[in-house]
Amino acid sequence: MLYQKFDRNQLIIKKLAKRKNKVNIEKGSIPVTQKPSDISDEGLLLIDKTATRIKSARKENRSVILAFGAHTIKNCMAPVLIALLEEGWITHLATNGAGIIHDWEFAFQGESSEDVRMNVEKGEFGIWEETGFYINLAILVGAFEGLGYGESVGKMIYNGGLKIPRISELHDVAINNISRNPDLAASALDLSSAIQRFGIPEGHLKIDHPFKKYSVQAAAYRLGIPFTGHPMIGHDIIYNHPLNSGAAIGRTSLSDFLCYSQSVSNIDKGVYMSVGSAVMSPMIFEKALAMVQNIKIQEHTHINDHYMLVVDLARSEWDWQKDGEPPVDNPAYYLRFCKTFYRMGGEMHYMKADNRDFLLALYQKLNER
Repeated sequence: MLYQKFDRNQLIIKKLAKRKNKVNIEKGSIPVTQKPSDISDEGLLLIDKTATRIKSARKENRSVILAFGAHTIKNCMAPVLIALLEEGWITHLATNGAGIIHDWEFAFQGESSEDVRMNVEKGEFGIWEETGFYINLAILVGAFEGLGYGESVGKMIYNGGLKIPRISELHDVAINNISRNPDLAASALDLSSAIQRFGIPEGHLKIDHPFKKYSVQAAAYRLGIPFTGHPMIGHDIIYNHPLNSGAAIGRTSLSDFLCYSQSVSNIDKGVYMSVGSAVMSPMIFEKALAMVQNIKIQEHTHINDHYMLVVDLARSEWDWQKDGEPPVDNPAYYLRFCKTFYRMGGEMHYMKADNRDFLLALYQKLNER
């Protein structure tokens, strides 16, 4: 039985310039010198401990991974994240699909964050031409080029556009690789179909990003540092656009998960920070670490000395490091982002803080003389 499916081709898709946005990156951009406003004494001790572990990890060339929710981007923290990358403190960034989108919209138009309540009522939420078209096209091109999800978008921003192959080239690639590399053949046909359906001209497709300096993805691409995207189908506004390709998203996000897992394989004596991500970060970390431990055990070793700091706004009085996992009748048991990381071995701490205050305080501590 085939179920009836919604037809996105019937949507009235408006230009992004017509959308009212709540955040302007130039007005809201937070400089690295801004002082954090509200961190507890306990939080300051954790930041000091975390900075010490990061310095040690970088001296030993171990991974320092920062996974974060979309609000870190939406809160205009790009200057701090870019500085952490440029100065070599962070070796890997990971975020969800919304983080990718906010970063791109800031680079493209300097603004992001629409009014969800109002626009759903008007039948407009997420149904915007440029966001849906360009990000989906970048992912289709990236899938053909063998890139990851975040890398595909970062490359588009950094280069100011996309290289659109000839249809004949894509068909040749598909025919020549149908047996020896079927994924490449399929990605070539996916891109060919999109190009023909939407009348996209071959060659360099210029896409201006006048606010590129605020793009964390573009900075990561420029520096050759992994910035991986970990989306979930249907969670993000790019799924509203008819150019959206589940196959391309699957290929690029799987590539990013494996890139992320490779970074996790170097986490012994390293640092993992999970900031404002209640679902994505703990879920991908536990699967990645399980795979990594599988290989390490085959090599007669094990990852034990990894340091994890979880930062979020939820209040928790439970001391996970001291008291272990709480019983099921304690509300702290249901803080998934704490429970998952506690079960990952190593050393785990939880800190209640706004992502702006945490990242500012951490950056300043790392650069303290």
